[in-house]
Order: sequence, then structure tokens, then C-alpha cells
Amino acid sequence: MIATLIGLLILGALVYDITRLFGSEEPRRPPLARLRGRRAALEAAELRVVGLRLHHRLDRAAYQQRMSGLAQGRRTPVRPASTVGGRHG
Repeated sequence: MIATLIGLLILGALVYDITRLFGSEEPRRPPLARLRGRRAALEAAELRVVGLRLHHRLDRAAYQQRMSGLAQGRRTPVRPASTVGGRHG
């Protein structure tokens, strides 16, 4: 009796998972590994920026700009429009 009940519960869970897998109403979300990788990359970028600031290689304005970019999910610093693609010197 107990084995039959457990078997029915497992079968019901299997049917539920299969219908959820093929259901068109299931929202598409990124896999957790990709989310963890993005979060880890942002944390690593934050550590690099803090290290640059501690070693006096970034001024206060650049530090704030980079940290606000990281808070918004950007890993690369935002450069002013005048230096992007322009001539140096």
C-alpha cells in the first residue's frame, strides 16, 4: 500500500515536470550558472576598481563613475565621448 502511494507520487511529479517543461506559459529565464558567472564577474571587477583606488591609480570621480557603472551591471568603464574613437594627442 505504501509502495503504491509513493509510486503514484513519483509518477505524478514526473507528469507535472514534463508538462511544465513543454508548456508554452513557462517563462524563459537564464540558467543559474550564467547568473552566477555574471555576478562573479561584477564582483571581480569591483575588487579591481577598489584595488586601483587603494593604490591611488584612480581619482575619486573615476572611482565613483566605475562603481556606479558596476551597480548598473556594466563591467567596463564608461568613457567620455571625446576619447572614444578620437585621436590621441
